[in-house]
Amino acid sequence: MTLKYLLDENVDLVYQNQFLQKNPNYVMWAVGDPGAPPKGTLDPEILCWCEEYGFLLVTNNRKSMPVHLAEHLEQGRHVPGILILNLNLTVGETLDELILIASAAMIEEYLDQIVHLPLPEKR
Repeated sequence: MTLKYLLDENVDLVYQNQFLQKNPNYVMWAVGDPGAPPKGTLDPEILCWCEEYGFLLVTNNRKSMPVHLAEHLEQGRHVPGILILNLNLTVGETLDELILIASAAMIEEYLDQIVHLPLPEKR
């Protein structure tokens, strides 16, 4: 099963456009896309949506997302994973990270976790 990404509404759509141009067989939706949560959806509701539909959330939200995830987990819920973008990476570097994750990760590898990009190098 292929990983699916949902871009938070504050993530520039250039990531979605370039990701899908390079990888048309992968799934990357953005908040506000048809079938995705509408713009203005609160973060706790987005986590519920990601859980229901099996999407990893890609976000810039470093401050409140850990709090929302903790509350989500306290309710006995789960989330496929949350990836936090690194503003020091170029769009190309970020896309390389997302492509690596989509092509190599097991679906449950990021379950209930927040992972900051870039991924740590394994030695």
